Amino acid sequence: MPLNELGAPQLLTEPQTETMNDASSTLLTDLYQLTMLQAYFLEGMDEIASFELFVRKLPRERNFLIAAGLEQAVQFLENLRITEAECEWLAETGQFRPEFIDFLAKLRFTGDVDALPEGTVFFPDEPIIRVTAPLPQAQLVETRLINLIQFQTMIASKAARCVLAAPDKLLVDFGLRRAHGAEAGLLGARACYIAGYSGSSNVLAAQRFGIPMYGTMAHSYVMAHDDERTAFERFACSQPDDIVLLIDTYDTETAAEKVVELAPALARQGHSIKAVRLDSGDLVTLSKRVRTILDRGGLTSTGIFASGDLDEHAIERLLAADAPIDGFGVGTRMITSVDAPYLNCAYKLQEYAGKPRRKYSQGKQTWPGCKQVFRHYQADGSLHHDLLTLVSDRQDGEPLLQTVMQSGRRLAAAEPLQTVRERVASQIEQLPEALRAIDRKADYRVEYGLALKALAERMAATRHAAMRG
Repeated sequence: MPLNELGAPQLLTEPQTETMNDASSTLLTDLYQLTMLQAYFLEGMDEIASFELFVRKLPRERNFLIAAGLEQAVQFLENLRITEAECEWLAETGQFRPEFIDFLAKLRFTGDVDALPEGTVFFPDEPIIRVTAPLPQAQLVETRLINLIQFQTMIASKAARCVLAAPDKLLVDFGLRRAHGAEAGLLGARACYIAGYSGSSNVLAAQRFGIPMYGTMAHSYVMAHDDERTAFERFACSQPDDIVLLIDTYDTETAAEKVVELAPALARQGHSIKAVRLDSGDLVTLSKRVRTILDRGGLTSTGIFASGDLDEHAIERLLAADAPIDGFGVGTRMITSVDAPYLNCAYKLQEYAGKPRRKYSQGKQTWPGCKQVFRHYQADGSLHHDLLTLVSDRQDGEPLLQTVMQSGRRLAAAEPLQTVRERVASQIEQLPEALRAIDRKADYRVEYGLALKALAERMAATRHAAMRG
């Protein structure tokens, strides 16, 4: 195959037109998955393999993580296939043998999946999901599973911290316009909602997942009118049952006075102003001044909603300063998880052909074998410690990983998001107080079972003996 100037394979076919369905394609993967599969195919390596997806260590800014994205992972596995058109394209690249292309055309996921239920709190080294299937199948799904689970877990874990910072406040996902692509905006809204947000501005997320919709107005709406009060009045007429007015386009305090002036006319029509929104400036000072203006004008039930580069740290500071803010729109810093924009996660082979496997790379060693997490609680119901050990090593405590797929089929219908939300809320409530802190690092005890340690030691001894010859 010809190479370009950088030494990369030069495709011989015209690029395909991008569509919104590309996210469902099995070709949304790394090339090495396919090159490994071809090698496995040629070698006849198709015995059962188990891979586990886990996080090696927590980001410095996190005391815990929330497992999310399982439903999309299961959907991906259920629908795994390479279409006829995709097989034709792969054949045209010249990188794959015809008999391997025929194998890909028939490939489906027929394996088993064990996973943490969505919304489960977890810690380093604990498997989020385990895939057990013929080696080519289990290998091929690596990239997309990491892609799906890593992102939603990252967002849900940060969103849960916002809920901890403002447990009694309205929290709305405003992240779509700053998300890194359409899927990130959609799944980010889902992750925020299961973590405890009240809803999202994302209309498709509302349609797709049943997430409550929230929205106000843009500065451009005010600017398009010659007079700010006219803009407020006409917007109120178009949204009489959900009047939220953006008041910082020009002068915030003057706009608040205009809201007070408008309120009696709306009241005579049977409508009330639900809230005003602040999107810039010193939110502590402005919210206090606006609250005074609204209260003085008799609008004591009109809330104040704030947005503008917020996250859990900013929200905590605002509330610590007694800012009279009733709700927050959280966008840019949330959807990009700005303080921890990735998780140090991996999808590693644990068993193949009935034998445990282990990676020995410096700084990236893995624990061998298929594992289970047993959770232990204190007398008051709060988390005490977790025990990570082999599946075969039955222990006391609550086993966290549950079987969700067998022979390529899911065992139960998708959980309602409300169920997942309730699980998140319950699990966060069970966290020790130190782990719930926003700006203070705390560690949780994860123990390693004797059987797991013994297996690792036996494998290390065997490896050393083999190296000595």
